[in-house]
Amino acid sequence: MANWFITGVSSGFGRALAEAVLAKGHKVIGTVRQEEARAPFEALSPGNATAVVLDVTDEADVHTVVDEVVQRHGNIDVLVNNAGYGLEGAVEEVSLDQVRDQFEVNVFGPVAVMQAVLPHMRKQRSGHVINVTSMGGLTAFPGVGIYNGSKFALDGISEALAKEVKPLGIKVTIVAPGSFRTDWAGRSMVHVEKPIADYEPTAGAFRQALADRNGRQGGDPKKAAAAIIAATEATEPPLRLILGPDALRFVGDKLSALQAEMLKWEAVSASTNFDDYVAPKL
Repeated sequence: MANWFITGVSSGFGRALAEAVLAKGHKVIGTVRQEEARAPFEALSPGNATAVVLDVTDEADVHTVVDEVVQRHGNIDVLVNNAGYGLEGAVEEVSLDQVRDQFEVNVFGPVAVMQAVLPHMRKQRSGHVINVTSMGGLTAFPGVGIYNGSKFALDGISEALAKEVKPLGIKVTIVAPGSFRTDWAGRSMVHVEKPIADYEPTAGAFRQALADRNGRQGGDPKKAAAAIIAATEATEPPLRLILGPDALRFVGDKLSALQAEMLKWEAVSASTNFDDYVAPKL
C-alpha cells in the first residue's frame, strides 16, 4: 500500500485519479480548496481517503500541510501536482495580473509542493513525482498562450528535476493530456473581459472551438487515471506520458515541424562559433 498526495481532488483529473488509486487499495491524501469538499472526498473510502484544505499558492501553508501529512501517515510515496486552471485570451488581451495568477497556480504552486515533499523523499531515497502539464506544455495554441507558457515552464522544471533526483531514487513523470472530458474548458476556465476584434480569426476561433467541444471531448478521465497508475507501477516509468490521440497528433506535428526547421536552418545555426574555436573532446 502506497501513500499518494494529490493536489486538486474535488473534480476532473484529480478526482478520477484519486478514485482509481483508492480502488487499488492505496491511501490518498488529497487537497481541496473549500472545507465543504472535505467530507465528500473522505466518504469515498473512509480511513484511506484523507482531505486537506490547501491553497497551493500559500507557500507557508504548503510546507505546514506536507509536514503534518508525513507525521500522520509516515511518508509520501507518490506526489501528483494536478491542481491548475486554464486562462483563455490572446497574449495582448490578458492582463498582467491574470498572467501572474496563472503562473502562481500552475507553476509556483507545484514548485512549492515539490520543495515541501522532496526533503522527505530524499530522506527515504524513494518516491515518484508526477506533474500534470498538458499537450499545451509541448505545443502552443492561439488564445491560450499564457496557459501554454505556464505548462511549458512546468515541463522544463520537471525535466531538470528528473535529472537532479534520479541518483536519489526518486522518479519524475510529466503527464501531458490532450482534450479530456473535465471542467477545464468549462467552469474552470478564466476568460478575458475585452476581446480584441483583430484576434477573432485566431484566438477567437480557438476560444469558440473550445466552447463547442466542451462536454464532448474524447478523453476519458478514468482511462487517464489508469494510464497514470500504470506508469507508477512500471520498473522504468516514462519521463513524459502523453495522453490522448489528439495529444499524440499535435505533439507529433510540433516535433516534425521543429525537426524540419532545424534542418532547413542548420547551416546558419552552425555558423555562429568563433572561427578559431575548437570543441573540447569529451
